[in-house]
Amino acid sequence: MRQVAHGDKEAFSVLYDALAPLVFGIVLKVVRDRAQSEEVAQEVMIDLWRQAARYRPDSGSVTTWAATIAHRRAVDRVRSAQASADRERAQAAREHRTAFDEVAEQVETRLDSEQVRRCLGGLTELQRQVVTMAYYQGLTYREVAEVLHAPLPTVKTRMRDGLIRLRDCMGVTT
Repeated sequence: MRQVAHGDKEAFSVLYDALAPLVFGIVLKVVRDRAQSEEVAQEVMIDLWRQAARYRPDSGSVTTWAATIAHRRAVDRVRSAQASADRERAQAAREHRTAFDEVAEQVETRLDSEQVRRCLGGLTELQRQVVTMAYYQGLTYREVAEVLHAPLPTVKTRMRDGLIRLRDCMGVTT
């Protein structure tokens, strides 16, 4: 390793021949894709060349050092690939929009409005007044009672009866 650290290409060639199969095997077990494993193993071997001066014999063997670098680099590749896939899925989810058919929406709204008008026409006059004041004018039951000069319980009863008839007419199921 001292010779590799001093730029000895012949020493690196020997080191490469000795460690490349081990490095590739470790990377392949983590990455599981042969092409990517070859690429990562090549990057590890280049790291060994560049970082040879960092090797400390008292910390472990060259084989252990190379294996550690290989494993870390392989895990980084897997994490990077996962993060990239996650980003792509998140971007696709953000870009996905349900197609909005404005014409169909207008037609449906118009049909609903016509059905409500028709069903309102089927209510008694008192029921229609109470429902209209409460829902279209936003009045409370008490305010409706005051406007119609009717007792509050009567207004509540007319509202309940009117809403039941509207529900039945509109075909709403509960």
